[in-house]
Amino acid sequence: MAIQSTNLSISLRDRMDAFFARLGQGLNAYIETSSRQAEIAAMDAKSDEELAKLGITRDRIVHYVFRDLLWV
Repeated sequence: MAIQSTNLSISLRDRMDAFFARLGQGLNAYIETSSRQAEIAAMDAKSDEELAKLGITRDRIVHYVFRDLLWV
C-alpha cells in the first residue's frame, strides 16, 4: 500500500509540475507579446518611406517584430 501511495504522490507531483510548466509558458508568451507592443506601435508610426529603408512594408510590421520567434 505504501508503494502505491508513493506512486500516486509522484504522479500528482508530475501533474502539478506539468501544469505549472504550461502556465509558465503561457505567461512567458504573454510577457513576450506585450513587451513587443511598443515596438509594433513605434514601427507603425513610421512613414512608408522609413519602413522601405528597413526593407519592409506596413503589412509586414508584426512579422518583422516577431522575426526571431516565427518564420512566416
